Amino acid sequence: MKGPRERLMYISCVLTGSTIGPQEPDYLATVDVDPESPTYSKVIHRLPVPYVNDEIHCLGWSSCSGDTTKKRSRLILSSFASSRIYVVDTGTDQRAPRLHKVIEPREVFQKCNLAFLNSCRGLGSGEVMISAIGDPRGNGKGGFVLLEEETFDVKGNWERPTQAAPMGYDFCIQPRHNVMMSSEAGIPKYFLMGFNPADLRKGRYGRAVNVWDWTTRCLIQSIDLGEDSAPFVIRFLHNPNAAHGFVACILQGSVHHFYKTQVNVSKCP
Repeated sequence: MKGPRERLMYISCVLTGSTIGPQEPDYLATVDVDPESPTYSKVIHRLPVPYVNDEIHCLGWSSCSGDTTKKRSRLILSSFASSRIYVVDTGTDQRAPRLHKVIEPREVFQKCNLAFLNSCRGLGSGEVMISAIGDPRGNGKGGFVLLEEETFDVKGNWERPTQAAPMGYDFCIQPRHNVMMSSEAGIPKYFLMGFNPADLRKGRYGRAVNVWDWTTRCLIQSIDLGEDSAPFVIRFLHNPNAAHGFVACILQGSVHHFYKTQVNVSKCP
């Protein structure tokens, strides 16, 4: 927050499902946000991915392992529809990023039994963690994919065996309180083709905020927000000592505040 003002912005642009013109792949747009630049507020570069129908849902920086001498030069793009992961090189040419690595869905399926990828976070360990919404068959499953620090190979699951949540979506970490919180969107196979009101009150949309012990990687508590609330984006406050946060619920159209509860590691097998 004390660093220099950003001069560039990277935005994922989704063309998946477009009915206008021929089918095209999603792309990463580079936007000039330097007020002194002649191309201010304009897209100055587009990096299309090699496949169509990925639906690049989220993007996030790889980690620097707390080393202030390093620069974040790799951007991770996770795909919701295909479960493919792209690693983009933003260090060689910040204004014209290039593709560094493609992680195919089968590697995620085989090593993690997870699919429908969402949020990306660089961890203090150097690894990258990506949340999943379901399994490869479209059932609900709230687990997390870990990528290696240097190679970005799929390492496996972050959560311990049998500890996945019933559903998943976003997550936020507060290591100073040894806690991670995750949200629940719903069961992918029921909402992939769009919202169906008949699915309400059938347990097909999420309703809980899940509390994880960050050290033991165990799910220790689920906070029920009510029927078909579908908790989406979840965040702690910016203050690294804060124990408060909020979650936005898409179906209820509401925002819930939460307070980090005392973690009880004895609940973790």
